[in-house]
Amino acid sequence: MGLFRRDRPVVFERYAYGRRRSWSVPPWLLWLGLGIAIGAGGLYYLQEEYLPPRLSAAESGELQARLGELESQSKGLQAALDKASGEARSARDESGRLAAELASAREAVQRLQTDLALFDEVLPPDPRGGAVGVRAAKLVGDDGKLAYHVLLTRSGKSAKPFRGVVEFVVAGERASGRSDTITLEPVEVSVGAYQHVQGSLPLPAGFVARQTTIRVLDRAGGTLQGMRVINVR
Repeated sequence: MGLFRRDRPVVFERYAYGRRRSWSVPPWLLWLGLGIAIGAGGLYYLQEEYLPPRLSAAESGELQARLGELESQSKGLQAALDKASGEARSARDESGRLAAELASAREAVQRLQTDLALFDEVLPPDPRGGAVGVRAAKLVGDDGKLAYHVLLTRSGKSAKPFRGVVEFVVAGERASGRSDTITLEPVEVSVGAYQHVQGSLPLPAGFVARQTTIRVLDRAGGTLQGMRVINVR
């Protein structure tokens, strides 16, 4: 048998080349598509079974509107909170101011109590020792009037103030030169621990006042509570 023996006929296949070049799908591409399909299916399953339901367009719009309403309410509440905070600061400031005024008033009361204690020590006592003492007085007769400044004090520590009148019984001389004594209109008073009584009362025309008896009564024409005789300047 020779190497180049030509006993057999050579057969040419017409489409052999074309069949060898035909395209087929790679296996990796099949596995990739299968993985995508499985992932999409799993995602859909999770969405339907475990995740919250998806909102429709109407539901989404309603949710947005509700969110805007809540934001508006939040801004309103914040404004109210800011206003309340400002009012609280104002109240604290006002409280501080009132506390300062109260402290000042207490100091004033303390000074008055000190003054009263000084009156008791320095001024001569009412010699008659009545319920209401006439501790000091300044009387001036001028221009047809009796100007008076009288300091009244009370014995004891009654919380209720004494209410009554002060009468001025004035001795002097009339325009004719005749000596006379006149009683002027009573002056209403209210006396706590002490009371300054100031003012003026008219005198008869031409009357010259020399001496005045200061009388403290529980009412006009009533019971005598204190008395003192003072010369008129």
